Amino acid sequence: MGLRINDTVPNFTAETDQGTIQFHDWIGDSWAILFSHPKDFTPVCTTEFSAVAQLADEWAKRNTKVIGLSVDGVEDHKKWKKDIEAYGKANPGFPIIADEGLEVSKAFDMLPADAFLPDGRTAADSATVRAVFIIGPDKKLKLSMIYPMTVGRNFAEVLRALDGLQMSAKGVATPANWVPGEDVIIPPTVSNEDAKEKFGEFETIFPYLRKTKAPA
Repeated sequence: MGLRINDTVPNFTAETDQGTIQFHDWIGDSWAILFSHPKDFTPVCTTEFSAVAQLADEWAKRNTKVIGLSVDGVEDHKKWKKDIEAYGKANPGFPIIADEGLEVSKAFDMLPADAFLPDGRTAADSATVRAVFIIGPDKKLKLSMIYPMTVGRNFAEVLRALDGLQMSAKGVATPANWVPGEDVIIPPTVSNEDAKEKFGEFETIFPYLRKTKAPA
């Protein structure tokens, strides 16, 4: 069974291009995003890593660490990063896990338990390792997304989803297409009296749908 929302994510020790990490210790008190790839030196993945590198300041503003994963080794990761930087014109300063034995991929249920990597492997051999996991400071899974190899991920949406998660941690919910600065939803479990005390003025659209300004 795969990871579910609010499950504590696996804690693991792994090699990265920046040294050995112990995952929960690496997260620390931050939010974290783990995004995985089936192989180094693949076209779509190179554009994605570049997009993540370009957002370095945005991750930092949100107290969020990002970490990549690929099934190739540390030396390949270091070489690949040169292409990533050349394409995106931004330094990929985040670590990349070298998941050569598939331990992390299997722990996060990105591959079947009996999956292995044959000699002369291609990206197709690890095609399902194409996921995004957003993890809270409590080490619990807050959101996950799975993509096929042919569709590049929209990291503006990953950033928006992170904003929504950090906003919802303040006791509210966010409507469809919400972006920071827009009104938020008061949960139905909060009475009108408590909503008035907690949020001040709010708009009642339906008895179960009330909007208010986003908490600071």
